[in-house]
Amino acid sequence: MRNFIISLSAVVFGLIGGAILMAVTGHDPMEGYRFLFQGGLKNISRFGDTLATGTPLIFTGLSVAFAFRTGLFNIGAAGQMLFGGFCASIIGLKLDASGAVLIPLMIIAAILGGAVWAFIPGLLKARFNVHEVVSTIMMNWIAYWTIYYAVPAYLKAESVETESRALPDKATLKAAWLSDMFGGSYVNMGLFLAVIVVIIIAFIINKTTLGYELKAVGFNRHSAEYAGIGVNRSIILSMLISGALAGLAGLAQYAGNGNNIQIGVLATQGYDGIAVALLGANSPIGVLVSALFFGLLYSGRGFMNAMTDIPPEIADSIIAIIIYFAATSVLMNRVITWFLGRRRANAGSAVSGKGKV
Repeated sequence: MRNFIISLSAVVFGLIGGAILMAVTGHDPMEGYRFLFQGGLKNISRFGDTLATGTPLIFTGLSVAFAFRTGLFNIGAAGQMLFGGFCASIIGLKLDASGAVLIPLMIIAAILGGAVWAFIPGLLKARFNVHEVVSTIMMNWIAYWTIYYAVPAYLKAESVETESRALPDKATLKAAWLSDMFGGSYVNMGLFLAVIVVIIIAFIINKTTLGYELKAVGFNRHSAEYAGIGVNRSIILSMLISGALAGLAGLAQYAGNGNNIQIGVLATQGYDGIAVALLGANSPIGVLVSALFFGLLYSGRGFMNAMTDIPPEIADSIIAIIIYFAATSVLMNRVITWFLGRRRANAGSAVSGKGKV
């Protein structure tokens, strides 16, 4: 409940901060927010686009949150997402098979690609205590340049050298019946996959011995080692799972929301996953809700910009303020504790006063 209050407070303060920015720059905050939320919720088609936009963020948010819960800061979700999507695209473009065979193989390829890309930072952390922030950032750029040269060399489109060939429909997560249900939006089966993964990760963290051991390592590495938990194994395994989740984000983005990979682009969803995890309090269900909220903001800012003269940077500022307050959850927790303590003290004083009378 406390985490929910902190996250909700971060959203409220972010929206208030955005309203102040709009007012200071001479714009109507009520009009801005009306079009911002209409952009993501106005009709069933826009709602479907919001769900689609939030789908990769669910995976990257889970990736970062899972690492957080085990005491690791995985900033490499962008690179893991890119490499996982690349591995899935190779299967989709090179293997001639039916969709019933291709899609499961692409899911496996995305999982393995992301996991392999996270394995190196995990190994470096476990064996040599190399900080995962440094190693995962470096791996992001290794993935960037690997795809930059590999796509034109092996997957190049016929007329455009800066992107891969388009995946055939059978090798994508798109489903005509689902798109039609949401008014022609680009929502796809990646959303269902994301919900399933949220349930699986929640079960692992909260209901399994593995989840307990990983959380124990995150709380106190030395105490966990004293208790007989394999700390190095847990670190590597945590990074593998975190990378696998980010790899699935690549599948959702490049074979769901899109159908090819463009070179020279490091997916922003990887970094946005940090914000999603913070706002979701590193809880799988919280990440799901947080990712869809960010999907709403991202979908709506373009509509707000089109319907008003409010610059889209205002929406980015709202997101930044929300992230700031979510990141200062310790301070927010102290404020809430102080407020609740004051209420109890006042209630106690009132009861004591009545007793004296």
